[in-house]
Amino acid sequence: MAGETAVRKPKWYNYWGWGSGDMLGAGAQAVITGWLFYFFVTFCDLTAVEAGLILGLPRLLEAITCPLIGYVSDNLRHTWIGRKIGRRKIFLLITIPLLPSFALIFVTGQTFWYYLLTFIFFEFLYTMFLIPWETLAAEMTKDYKEKAKFAGARMIIAQSSAILASFLPILINKFDTGSSNTFLIMATVFGLIFSLVVTLVVFLSWERPYTEDEKLIQPEPLNFKGALLIPVKMFSDLFSTLKLKAFRQHLSIYLGGYLSQDIFNTAFPIFVATVLTAGTIFTKTETTTLISGMMTVMYIAQLVSVMVAIQVVIKTGPTLAYRIAISFVAASLALFLAFYLTQPAGFAAGLNGLNGDMFSAFSQSNFGVIFWLFVPIILAGLGRGTLNFVPWSVYNYLPDIDEAVTGQRREGIFAGVMTLVRKVAQSGAIVVTGWIINQGGYVSQPKDQVELVQQTPEAIHTIVLLLICGPLVVMLLGMIISWSFGLNVKSHGVIVHEVERLRAGATEPETPESGKVVEDLTGWKYSTLWGRGR
Repeated sequence: MAGETAVRKPKWYNYWGWGSGDMLGAGAQAVITGWLFYFFVTFCDLTAVEAGLILGLPRLLEAITCPLIGYVSDNLRHTWIGRKIGRRKIFLLITIPLLPSFALIFVTGQTFWYYLLTFIFFEFLYTMFLIPWETLAAEMTKDYKEKAKFAGARMIIAQSSAILASFLPILINKFDTGSSNTFLIMATVFGLIFSLVVTLVVFLSWERPYTEDEKLIQPEPLNFKGALLIPVKMFSDLFSTLKLKAFRQHLSIYLGGYLSQDIFNTAFPIFVATVLTAGTIFTKTETTTLISGMMTVMYIAQLVSVMVAIQVVIKTGPTLAYRIAISFVAASLALFLAFYLTQPAGFAAGLNGLNGDMFSAFSQSNFGVIFWLFVPIILAGLGRGTLNFVPWSVYNYLPDIDEAVTGQRREGIFAGVMTLVRKVAQSGAIVVTGWIINQGGYVSQPKDQVELVQQTPEAIHTIVLLLICGPLVVMLLGMIISWSFGLNVKSHGVIVHEVERLRAGATEPETPESGKVVEDLTGWKYSTLWGRGR
């Protein structure tokens, strides 16, 4: 086709180079959702409500920053910055020297406002990286299987970063640095890794190349009136994405999978500290080591799950994989509930002999302890890995479906909307979770006390209900809403082919079957596609 450029094929190092960015994308979230709430209520003299507010409020600010960065990134394409540096890469380059500031969040002895402001600053950097980075895989290829490989590389890196986030406290605690310093050292290590992987992304990925026709486009100079209209255009683009049927269904899978994990991640460390260790004489350090070990096992299981999910999604599509994942998580939650209701005899005594090291249970051949420490958390990991993978495997295909409707490539605005919806929903989930834990009577741990405070039965009951019911409700809602989601390798091939026909001026589908597939994915009549329905 005239005006097109040669297609650049991604190599193995491009998949892994781009995917390494999720060492920041998922690694930061693994530390934040897995440890920060626990860190605040255990080592910083903050209440559960204060911890929830610190984790939740910054996400509300991203109602502006997420779509703004996506919109600006999309619209830098025909500017000097976009052509010389890259409309996506300019944001990545800005973040590289600033990412080690992640460690500032984990300094003990500070005030509520200190933690809130440092967390807001890092979340802004995180968003500045995440949205432009997420668009790159969709720009580097249009092939369904190549997109799946990008998503797979990303998720394998993501689960590896989560394993590191869970295992580092065990490693650091072996040097007797003091349990509060454990988290500061961990955050320092991660901050340096973040800068390194963003540098790799800059060098090993590329943006959608310019066609010969695009090279002739001269951008209009920005004037005062145009600047004032940016927020109007930005939010117009933002809400227009929700007109896409596939995107609405995708959001239900996305939120169902990720919100269930937000609730689980917030409640699980508290569940371990109050329910699993009930009747033991564990110190804070031993409890942190146990939590770290269980999370490490879970994230290893998630890594295995992602490897399997890649093949399932390629062959069958995302819906079946999502349903299988829910069944594994539900089985895990059922076992945690059974543990709370039965209080297995001899478990506390067996746990006391481990000093927080769950892996030493194998040397003692205590099969009851082994079962309760390993089986539920492995099942959770097998489900959660697929829940993580499915939404981001689907995201790479959404711009192709949207192009059929609008005639435009809007990777940035979709990444912005996804991150916006995720952050706002996550904000609500974490704030509400913290509030429920506090209302249940949970008492934060005094900063300088070595032993854990014994919680009331009401507080423990609240934590158990939250851990079990919260994830189940949001996962099932996501499954119901997305039940008829029709994206798979065959339907994606149809949509890509029909987009090429629409670009060439077609007004009718090639076959009635093709028209039905396109209309099902877009939610629009074929006659209104390619911008004709505005």
